[in-house]
Parts: sequence; structure tokens; C-alpha cells
Amino acid sequence: MDPVFKLIEEEKERQRKGLELIPSENYVSKEVLSAMGSVLTNKYSEGYPSFKGLEKSEKEISEEILPNYRYYGGQRNVDRIERLAISRAMRLFHADHANVQPHSGANANEAVYFAWCEPGDKILAMNLAHGGHLTHGSPVTRSAKIYNFIAYGVTKEGDIDYEQLEKLALEEKPKIILVGYSAFMKIPDFDRVAKIGEKVGALLMADMAHVAGLIAGGVHPNPLDYGFHVMTTTTHKTLRGPRGGLILSKGNVASPLRKPEKTLENIPILIDRAVFPGTQGGPLEHVIAAKAVAFGEALKPEFREYAEKIVENAKALAEGLLKHGFILQGGGTENHLVLVDVKQSFQVDGKLYERALDLVGLTLNANALPNDKGAAFKPSGVRLGTPAITTRGMGVVEMKKIADWMFEIVKMCQGVESEKDLDKTKVEKIRKEVEETALEFPLPTD
Repeated sequence: MDPVFKLIEEEKERQRKGLELIPSENYVSKEVLSAMGSVLTNKYSEGYPSFKGLEKSEKEISEEILPNYRYYGGQRNVDRIERLAISRAMRLFHADHANVQPHSGANANEAVYFAWCEPGDKILAMNLAHGGHLTHGSPVTRSAKIYNFIAYGVTKEGDIDYEQLEKLALEEKPKIILVGYSAFMKIPDFDRVAKIGEKVGALLMADMAHVAGLIAGGVHPNPLDYGFHVMTTTTHKTLRGPRGGLILSKGNVASPLRKPEKTLENIPILIDRAVFPGTQGGPLEHVIAAKAVAFGEALKPEFREYAEKIVENAKALAEGLLKHGFILQGGGTENHLVLVDVKQSFQVDGKLYERALDLVGLTLNANALPNDKGAAFKPSGVRLGTPAITTRGMGVVEMKKIADWMFEIVKMCQGVESEKDLDKTKVEKIRKEVEETALEFPLPTD
């Protein structure tokens, strides 16, 4: 047996017996997994299917064979699969167009920058140190070497500093104003940002990778409903699909062969050309099929219940942590994510705490806080969330258990240099309790 398959089985057991608290992780359904592991991985499909008739019924879309804009033959099946994915994404997010080809959220963001900006153009985005994302201007990324990123931050209360954002927008006149984040617990004021964007004539872009599932489930505002022109997202995280990217936009949809003027109305076609051939080659049609399946699942009423439960669980988890004396960024959460200041709360390093929790089967990630002196390699906080454990069917009772375990572990971490110094008997006791709870809630693919 190839050792790769042995390691896959070991990973499956790790997931079954532990609890995934990383807010950017989730579990896919058997159907999504089946589509992703299909023979579609064998097919090259550079280019696009037809964008006509996407308002038709799914039965009509799945049966209709139309001329396409592909570079290879043999596309009759992948065309219809990709058209279904596009149609479902448009319905799910109230968009005029969807590009389902980005290989990741990072690729999706880069394509939007490439579609609208020239080298050196200004982009206003959230500071990485305040909860933004690497692709929003971190100097280690390719985008930051091409475009001029200007950063806004958050207030002491953990909300976007809208006054700073407006001041910078008026002074710098950026080509893009970007609202997006990887560690932010508030619901953005999209209407306020849209008004700022109108003043300076900027493209309004929202990177909603973390909360796309909450938007799809109707428990979080949709930026496209507030005047934003573009929304990017990953298709995993709260959306519970395969690992990949998605770009949604408002505007005029036309043939990708046409070279349009750079206007807001032409954003969909500008983005299509920026994805292929601008920044990517052949799309991953097996992943696109899995995206289509996940979008179909998200259109069902049960997904709304799931989204509601994610937020309910996150608030319960935050409440449990607050009762134990943990200090939370922003005082709690309005979405799926909780950011904990363990340094200020218990004088424990975030990275040590991450490793200690891993020993008992609680998986989360160390995370820097605004103005964190420890930065990325010795941060003061940890980031956790509820999408994956909610998929397993856990509720408020389990959130209290998790908060209790986290408190027991943080007390053990006080005054030690390494997770190896922890009381092994206590660690093993908590590990067994975590495993027993985890096994009560099977994975969707079990």
C-alpha cells in the first residue's frame, strides 16, 4: 500500500477524534467529495462555457448544449456542469455574473486587482495586523509588489475605523476600496463604505471568504445588495464546499472574446478575462463540479438553519470563554469567529497555547492581535470558530464543554516554557473527553 493512503487514513482518524475549531475549515458532504474525486480531473477546459440562458431552469441548463469559448474539444459535459455552478452561484449571492474558475481565494483577489488596476495603482484595504488578509497588501505577496496598498485599521472596540477609512479614501483616491478580513468579528457597515466609494469613484470590492456561507444562509448582509461591485470568496470555510475561489459581480455580461472598455458596467467581462487568460490557465473542472454541488446544497432551506446555528454556537462559545476570564477582541462576536487575547488574559503565549490544545484534540491557530508585539511567530492570541463543529451537529452544550477544556488547558500553560512541560495525566484525561465527545458527532463522510 502506498504510504500516502495510510497517511490519509490517519488524517481521517485525526479529524474524527478531534474537534476542528479553525474558523476557515469545514467538512464537505459525501456528494461534494465524490464530485471532487471524479473523472473530471482528466479534462482540460481552458476558456469558458456560454453565458446565455443562465436564468433558465436547472433541468434546461443541464440538457442544453451551446457553442462555447473553449480552446479544446469534448466540452459538452463540463460546459453544462460549469454553467450549473455559475447559475447556482448567481442565485445564491444575487449577482449578475459569477466566475467559478479561480483556484483559490487568493487567485480570485489577484484577478480582480488585475482586471481593474494598473501597476502602481492604489488599493485601500484592512491592515493585516488588524485582521486583514495576506492578499490585501502584505509586503510578502506578489500583489503588494505590483500595486500600492494603503491600510486602514480597527478601533479599540474591534470595529473598522470608518473615519480613518474615509479620510484615507478622500486623500489617496484609491482605485479599489476593499472590505475583507481573516480575523474580524463584527458585521461591516457596507452601506457606509459604499457611500465613501461613491465619493471617490472607487471600485467597491468585498472579500467575504470567511462569511460567504453566512451570507448564503441569510444571517449576514450581502455587500452586493449595498452597492458593492465585486465580491470574492473561497468556496470552503462557512460555504462548506471544496477548496477553491469564486468571484461574483454586478454589471454587463458579454462574450469573453470581446475586449471591453474599463468601466464599472463591464466588470464581469473584465474579471473573466483577468482570470483566463490573465492570471490562470486551465480550470479545475472536478473542483468546479464540487462547487456546483456545494452551491446546490447552500440553496436548500436546511443551509439557512446551519448558518443560524453557526452564529448561535459562536456566541455561546464566546460567552463561555468570557465567563472563564478570557479577554476577547471586540468583546465577543457577531459572526462565526472568536479572537482570544490569551497573553493579556492569562500571560500565556498564543503559539504555546495552540500546541497545548492540539495535544488534546482541539485544533485552532495562534493569531496576532492589533498592534501585537509578538507578531506572527509569537502572537498574543488564538483564533477559533464554529463552522466545522456545527456541521457535525454540535450545539450550545458542546460549546460550554469546549470553553471549559480551553480554560483547563490555559491554566496548565501558565508558567511553563513548552507544551512538553504540561501535566501528562491531566492532558490525557482531557484528550479522552474530547475524543468521546467528537465520536458522538460523526463526520458527514463517515
